[in-house]
Amino acid sequence: MTSPLPRRSLLRGGVAGGLGIVVAGSLEAIAGPAAARPACRPAVGYGDLVPDPAGLLALPPGFSYTVVAQAGATLLESGQPTPSDADGTGCFRGPHGSVLVNNHEIGGDEPYPVPALTGLTYDPGARGGTTTIEVDRHGRRLREYVSVAGTHNNCAGGITPWGTWLTCEETEQRAGGRFLKDHGYVFEVDPHDRSANTDPVPLTFLGRYSHEAVAVDPYTHSIYLTEDASGPNGLYFRWTPPPGFRAGKGALRALAQRPDGGTAGSLAAMRCLRGDDHVTDLSEATTPGTRYRVEWVEVPDRDARTVSVRKQFTDAEVTRSRKLEGAWWGDGGAYFVASYARHDDGSANEHDGQVWFYDPRRQTVTLKTNLRGEHRPGRRPRQLRRAGQHHRVAVRRGDPGRGRRGRVAPGRRHRAGHCVPAGAQRAERQRVHRADVQRGRQDAVRQHPVAGVRVRDHRAVGAAGQRTPLTGR
Repeated sequence: MTSPLPRRSLLRGGVAGGLGIVVAGSLEAIAGPAAARPACRPAVGYGDLVPDPAGLLALPPGFSYTVVAQAGATLLESGQPTPSDADGTGCFRGPHGSVLVNNHEIGGDEPYPVPALTGLTYDPGARGGTTTIEVDRHGRRLREYVSVAGTHNNCAGGITPWGTWLTCEETEQRAGGRFLKDHGYVFEVDPHDRSANTDPVPLTFLGRYSHEAVAVDPYTHSIYLTEDASGPNGLYFRWTPPPGFRAGKGALRALAQRPDGGTAGSLAAMRCLRGDDHVTDLSEATTPGTRYRVEWVEVPDRDARTVSVRKQFTDAEVTRSRKLEGAWWGDGGAYFVASYARHDDGSANEHDGQVWFYDPRRQTVTLKTNLRGEHRPGRRPRQLRRAGQHHRVAVRRGDPGRGRRGRVAPGRRHRAGHCVPAGAQRAERQRVHRADVQRGRQDAVRQHPVAGVRVRDHRAVGAAGQRTPLTGR
């Protein structure tokens, strides 16, 4: 394993030192070639993890990593240091390799804010935003620059079918004090056209609440959104475009700028039913395969002018869940994650992670995975990512991951203190993966990024084809 930064500077970064790590692995390693799939070994994963001498990232044999960005150490094109708290990331094809749009979940006094550059700043009082990192086809860093600034607590997001990144503010912060504008919105970021990101526009029609992640239906262009909130627990939303909406780059921004942009389309919260019985909370389900019928309840005031969106409903009107986080579109529907549930947060049953699948054709939601009895922060799923043509990965904090059939697959382990991989992404048709690593408290609510790394698969393609998907977080 290699790192362009010496071990001493890598480890002394601590909470302030966020690193960008790009991870590499072949498409065959992830999906498996068609000829190899029937002969795949029943074993899960890539083999035992090899300790990292630098103490950052343990990987299976045949893999290596390279740090491509570190908060406070690497520099942006504008001359300022890479911002703190790297989180959700979108990975896109670029002219020389890949383009990474990287969230920065800055919501407090982190040492390295996203610079409030002229023309790219929504609210000068907010310190979060996104940076864009370009890497070559080998995953080597080329440049990093600010793509959106002046947003607050950018956590996760999602990739659109038209090749942009939706960055989500996980907050309900109102204007006041140092904040000049309301927050709790989704913003669209173009990974290739810098001019498209000038004068950031909040997509107010998607609602103002503690957004976590999104998944976009490539056929209807409906957007499914998770809310990571408590007191009461959060909701799962669907936005339906207005009649005549034509999706594409700039279309969401143009829609938000219309006189009726704040109420364009329909925003509704999920209600689940077991037969005719209302399901109050997703934690009521404990057995994979549990399926509920779904109805959608219109949000009365999506901008939450007086009452938080989730508080506009009674428990009898909607279905709630603790820690709704990752979202991904695949298999003709929307996958989403509930990271954990406990009795003391109002959940019916305790779990250490659920993966759900919403089928828009059948209007049902099905429990795919239910983790129980682990009760360790490092074993909870948080985000979902695509791993090849036929696999979805529940990206977990700690070394194991969970493939499409629900089997645990060791992928990578982070050693630099209490760390959590964030924003895991794969560059399509390349042997490069990208992930951020966060350091902080052991709970899933607040993390501080330590690393974003590039990992490369050096194994022969034939060997790679006999392994299950690389997983993490």
